[in-house]
Order: sequence, then structure tokens, then C-alpha cells
Amino acid sequence: MTDFLKDIAPVKFGGPDSTDPMAFHHYDADETLMGKPLRDHLRFAVAYWHSFAWEGGDPFGGQTFQRPWYPQDTMENARKKADTAFEMFRILGVPYFCFHDADIHPDGGSFPENESRLKEITDYFGPKMEEVGTKLLWGTANMFSHRRYMSGASTNPDPDVFAFAAATVKSCMDATHKLGGENYVLWGGREGYETLINTDMGQELDHMGRFLNMVVDYKHKIGFKGTILVEPKPQEPSKHQYDYDAATCIGFLRKYGLENEVKLNLEQGHAILAGHTFEHEIAVATSEGMLGSIDMNRNDYQSGWDTDQFPNNVPEVALAYYHVLKSGGLGTGGTNFDAKLRRQSLDAEDLIAAHVGGMDVCARGLKAAAAMIEDGGLEKALSERYAGWDTPEAKAMLESDFASIAERVVAEGINPEPRSGRQEILENYINRFV
Repeated sequence: MTDFLKDIAPVKFGGPDSTDPMAFHHYDADETLMGKPLRDHLRFAVAYWHSFAWEGGDPFGGQTFQRPWYPQDTMENARKKADTAFEMFRILGVPYFCFHDADIHPDGGSFPENESRLKEITDYFGPKMEEVGTKLLWGTANMFSHRRYMSGASTNPDPDVFAFAAATVKSCMDATHKLGGENYVLWGGREGYETLINTDMGQELDHMGRFLNMVVDYKHKIGFKGTILVEPKPQEPSKHQYDYDAATCIGFLRKYGLENEVKLNLEQGHAILAGHTFEHEIAVATSEGMLGSIDMNRNDYQSGWDTDQFPNNVPEVALAYYHVLKSGGLGTGGTNFDAKLRRQSLDAEDLIAAHVGGMDVCARGLKAAAAMIEDGGLEKALSERYAGWDTPEAKAMLESDFASIAERVVAEGINPEPRSGRQEILENYINRFV
């Protein structure tokens, strides 16, 4: 046990008028919205990697944090880290957490030792999860940090790396299943390429598709009832990522026959790197019935890389949750804070306050989204804009052919004038709620 969080009390709901920086101002877990408590809509999770494993480094500077469980190279310190993590889950009252295997135990130098350490630390997690009441939203394997993965994991030209990755994912799926995880995520951090000069793209994609089919087969073999998720991300760290965005991943899943077995874990920061908005990525996934879970963070719009900051933009968050609610909610997924402190934010209070602020922003955004759905203004505007397609003539046209359509255009003298999309009016409408 450490005293890292010893002076921090459990976070309470203080209401919008509270001036306490360590209180919730908008997130009341028991508040009911659209027939469900906020906790069940938002399903908050803490990311173990950013909150506890990250040491404050960036591409231009090393460690800035000094935590009681550093250096992270012994199982004793892994247990100290776990003690602190579950104490933080208790303080925040979060229902879930997420982890990579490399976050929760030090590398053992071989697969058998890694598997042994993973079993040891997850055995340590079990009673703590029971005591605190925090569950596992999802587990995953880190197959991007170690030098063996410099050319990918499932897409690596070396079959021994593929084998090591497969064994690692098996062990992490076993651990996730043991802890009652509700999902399992695969993020292909280095599933891509730097140059086509030394890359057989077709073979790599086939290997990646086969690997994911093996994941699904193993899920059914062990009776894991959770959802398998893949997480799109463009560019970083590979120049060309095979899992670039939601549309790319959906096409990949359909090509390899996985569209009914795998859904998407979408991240706001990754959407921005792909040149999209978060609501765009969510809308793409929901239109195909493939939304699984979300990682909530933001990027610095003046930086060209993934800064993983805590969310603070209510309008952006509201539009994201609007599409989540319209699709029926997050299901087995949740809102995972894949976000990290700034490297200058050294104190334990900073870590708690960052999550408090993020949870408040999400609650405000969710409430705004629900209010817009209840009001119906956006749906009414959408219905009016596409009303022409409800006519018998328009419906018949979709079953017709070019020659028949052309005859109709001539016969009826069809010569349409453009109609306003009313974008500014609708943007002003949204601003009423956020």
C-alpha cells in the first residue's frame, strides 16, 4: 500500500453552484435520464496505462512523474500500483477500468514468465475488484511497445512474432475472461507500414484478418460472452495504418467475414488524427450497427499528434453522445478515459481532478444530447430535408433505371432549384442546449 492518495476524500456531487474543484458539478451517478441512471448511460472507465503506467515522458523529454510504484520493474511495485489504482477507483466511484498486460506487470523476458506474471497480478486484482465494486470494461495486449513489434504483430513479416503475439493475446483473453471483462479490445498500434519498398500489403492484411478470426474462434472456445472490439487509429506510430478509421475497419471486417462478430472501439483523438470529427466516426459505426465502446479524450488542435488530453469541450461531447443515444446506447461498452495528465501536472490531486472534470464534461454533454433528442428539432429538420424521398415517385425511381428516369425528367419537365441546408440555423439550435 502507498500513501499517494491518502489525503483525498471520495468525490461527491456538489451541484452546479459548488466551487469545490474536487467535487462533481454535473455528474450525479444516480440522476435518471431517459429512464436510466447516468452511471448506466456513461459507464465510466479509468485507463490503467495513462493514469498509472505513464511516467510523464514525451518525444522530447523523459520521466517527470515520481510515483511510489516506480520503477515499474518488480511485481512488488506492480502490487503497489494496483493498490493505488483501486483506491482511486473508490475515490472516483467509477464502475470500470481498462488495461493492457504491459500496464499491470513488468516484462518477464519470455512468454511463459509474462503469462505467469499476468496470472499473478490478475489474481491480486480479483479481491480488490470485489471490495471496491469496480469491474473490468475491457482488457487488451500491448503489441506495440516492445522492439519485437517494430514491424507489427499480426502483420509482422517474421512468423515467430505472429506466434508470440497470438500466444500473448490468448493469455490476455484468458485474463479478461477470468476477471469478468465485458469486452476485449485489439488495437493494431504497429499494424501498418513505413514504406511499400519492403512491404507485401496483401499478405499482411490477410494475416491480420486470419489473426482476428483466431481471436473470435478462441472467444467462443472459452465461452467468453463479451464483445470483441477493434480500435481504429491513423498514422501514428506507423506512417500508413491498416486500421485508419471506422470506415476502413468496417471494410476490413466485412472482407474477412467478421462483421457479425466484431465491433469498434472509437477514440476522439484518433478521429481527429484521421481528419474526422468524433461524431462522424460514431455515426459511421452506428449506421452499420458496429459501435461497441468509446475512448473519451481530445487532441490539441495546434498539434499534429495524439495528445490524449482529458475532454473539456461540451459541444463536441454532446454531438458524440447524441449519436450514441440515437443508436440505443453503449451496450457492453463504456466511456473510457484514454487520457493523461500534462507532464507538468505532478500531484495526486491533478490525477483525481482531471477525471472529475472529464466526467462532468461527459455528463453535461450527455444531458444536452438527451435534451436535443427529447426536443426533436434535429430529427424534424432531417425529416423535412429528405421528405421528397417519401413520395411514391422517388421510391419507384430507386427500383428503376437510368433510361426510365431520363424519360420521366423530360416528360415532367423536372428542373430542380437547390434548397438550403440551413446549417447555420441548426448550429444555432444546438447551441441552445450546450
